[in-house]
Amino acid sequence: MADTPMTWVATGDSITQGVLHTHGARGWAEHVHERVGWQLGRLTDVLINSGVSGWSAGDVLGAHDWLIGRFQPDVLSVSLGTNDCLAGEAGLPAFHDAMRKIIDNVGEGTQIVLHTPVLVSFSGRERRAAMPAYCQAVRELAAETGALLVDHEAHWLAHHGTADPIPWLDDAAHPNATGHLEMANHALRVMGLGELEQP
Repeated sequence: MADTPMTWVATGDSITQGVLHTHGARGWAEHVHERVGWQLGRLTDVLINSGVSGWSAGDVLGAHDWLIGRFQPDVLSVSLGTNDCLAGEAGLPAFHDAMRKIIDNVGEGTQIVLHTPVLVSFSGRERRAAMPAYCQAVRELAAETGALLVDHEAHWLAHHGTADPIPWLDDAAHPNATGHLEMANHALRVMGLGELEQP
């Protein structure tokens, strides 16, 4: 990290926005802010959460200047795919294209962090049957662009295996408070920032 103050932007869908499904607990982006801004002593770093519930990669690309560009981030976190995958495998080319344009539209000095979606519950897998393919698309984008990859799908699979991941979910697709904490700590570890210090 730079010695000077940094601007961090987390963009994505409702899982980034952290609305409703945490029931008042912090979302993963808020946990990251706590770690960076307080526990690591970077008090003048600014973290902007521009996640929008229900949005897809195409929506974020269409609002790129509003959600991302005007903040000129030093670090841009992009977590999308949970809504995009509802289009099935036929939607993969559009997802890849929009994600690539989101990445390409930021300055060369911006560190990009790409997140795969988390697992959905057994009850949500029929509706989101294409989710693994979208996770793979994110992995490929990270390899293409040199972005950091936060592979939540792999992390959740390592913990839950073949069991239903519902202990980390509030409904079929949205993490609960525990799931958000797991997301935050996994992201922090990948970024080399340790883990949240618990009271």
